[in-house]
Amino acid sequence: MAWIYLLLAGVFEWGWPIGLKLGVTATGYDLLWLSFAGVAMFTSGYLLLLAQRTIPMGTAYAVWTGIGAVGTFLLGILFFGDAATLQRFFFIGLIVVGIVGLKMASK
Repeated sequence: MAWIYLLLAGVFEWGWPIGLKLGVTATGYDLLWLSFAGVAMFTSGYLLLLAQRTIPMGTAYAVWTGIGAVGTFLLGILFFGDAATLQRFFFIGLIVVGIVGLKMASK
């Protein structure tokens, strides 16, 4: 169950960069998106806390940030026009390899 909590925590980690990006514009602040970011942060952190009850802290944190980074990377490309270069995909692939390796190395 801890790995499910950790996976969900990583998915909720995607919410706060999106909420911040959409919540702060040249014309001001959008409190709905900023609130979305806050809820995503809290939920992500709480699920990480639950996961760390059985998954070692360093492993949980690395996997959590990795899922957040990979998901945010892909969402940036799909919805915000971020660059989709081969180099960027190569290096994000290294993060994925690290996440899988940490999962495989865990008890």
